[in-house]
Amino acid sequence: MSLTDQQRNFYDNTRQVTKQEIDELDRQIEEELAKVKDRLAELQAAKKAARQMYDAACLRLGVANELEDQDEEAAEV
Repeated sequence: MSLTDQQRNFYDNTRQVTKQEIDELDRQIEEELAKVKDRLAELQAAKKAARQMYDAACLRLGVANELEDQDEEAAEV
């Protein structure tokens, strides 16, 4: 089936517009992923700092560090 000039222009325009939309969505996805990665890095740093404090508190109190046991169990899996 042959397209008329009007149909060809319509589909060409549709293709160009949707390509731009896809490119914009890809950009937005990358932007959101970057935000998530930054937030995860912040949370991991906070967890590491809290873990160091917890480890030190257990050591100073002379009590068992339950988190070490959990770490060992996780490593075995």
